[in-house]
Amino acid sequence: MNSIVSQRRIEPAADRATDGAAAIASVVATLILTALFLTFRPFSSSSEAVGTGGDPLNQLGYGVMGALALLSMLMLADRRTVLSIISPWWLLLLLFAGISVLTSHDSDGALRSYAFTVIAIISVAAVLSLPRDMGAFTLVLTFASVVTLGLCYFGVFLLPGSAVHGAVGPEPEHAGMWRGVFSHKNIAGPVVASIGFVGLFLMRQGRLALGAAILLAAFVFVWNTGSKTAAGLLPITVLVVLLPRFLGLHRLTSLAVAVGLVLGAVATIGIALFDPVARLAEANLPDMTYTGRLAIWEFSLDMIGRRPWSGYGYESFWGAVAVNQTDMHFDMAWDVRNIVHAHNGYLDVALTMGLPTLVVAILVFVFIPLRDYARAPLFRTNVLLADLFLMMLTYTLLNALLESFFFRRADPVWMVFVLAALGLRLVSRSTIPEKSHA
Repeated sequence: MNSIVSQRRIEPAADRATDGAAAIASVVATLILTALFLTFRPFSSSSEAVGTGGDPLNQLGYGVMGALALLSMLMLADRRTVLSIISPWWLLLLLFAGISVLTSHDSDGALRSYAFTVIAIISVAAVLSLPRDMGAFTLVLTFASVVTLGLCYFGVFLLPGSAVHGAVGPEPEHAGMWRGVFSHKNIAGPVVASIGFVGLFLMRQGRLALGAAILLAAFVFVWNTGSKTAAGLLPITVLVVLLPRFLGLHRLTSLAVAVGLVLGAVATIGIALFDPVARLAEANLPDMTYTGRLAIWEFSLDMIGRRPWSGYGYESFWGAVAVNQTDMHFDMAWDVRNIVHAHNGYLDVALTMGLPTLVVAILVFVFIPLRDYARAPLFRTNVLLADLFLMMLTYTLLNALLESFFFRRADPVWMVFVLAALGLRLVSRSTIPEKSHA
């Protein structure tokens, strides 16, 4: 009898402790995701800030965040959830990336960048594994999204000198285009578009007013970044992912995304890679250069052909090899010696790490997440999260055909992409509870 009485007295305290731990875990996840979206240098005016490796503030910020993420997963997260996120394919890809550090022009800088890339991935894993249920994860996403979007609009209207591209600088043609808290409009577009997907996610949960407000505000912001492609991709991504779901054909969604990526690749890098595609493009769209990107892609493909297996080393090509080993041809549309990346994430992987690593990257970034989406159990919570993550994944993968963010540890687009890819792995292997029970 005494033991029974004692147990009744202890149970409420145990429940309060469990609830307290869950609340702390959600707060930590919220802080980490918000920091990953905003970076540690919001409103930075330099489009090259993402690529710098010796910034003391970034080193301190990501170091503390990595330690917090790791400790919180060890102390607060469900071990089974953490293990379900860990992927042997991701480990293999990170191994290949680590090997490329050895061939880097600046091995110390490359090792530092690689270490912070790993820290950022661990931090994303913490965001996914710490919330105990659907409600907690929704709060994490909503807070980070509202704060990021709110600060973007705050900057545009009250700090336009820091949140809108100006006419002075290396890219005066971008004057008047919105970038918000981000260092460049091409970073702002995909991240804010992904926040728009969060708004749609909230609407599907029945939070119509808040979700619609986020979605509308996100679309308006993306439109004002000046990229019609970025704005157009937002509704296209929603249709590709959700239309098959509403028609009861969700098993075809992964195939539709894969076909879309192939067509996108042919319509972009395919022009520089295949003569028939180039002739077709020349006949129908003779002035299309993707804002000079075709010249950069042709140069990149030529340089990949010179070192196809190993690449030029982690973060070592642009600004090092491209400057020191390249002569500027008079007929080139761009001086590639002043370019910071290939404006194509897949080409940059091949340039820095070699074609074998690119093959592994395509497997990890495209095929495995699409397989995970197809395997996600048809519970309401899993379905909503799987659709959200696939919209983020699809948008960022298409964006990578025109921009470069893979393995750029301080780039919020890379953070969104990793969140989507690892999130799909989680929802394919775990049943997400609507509400956790102590």
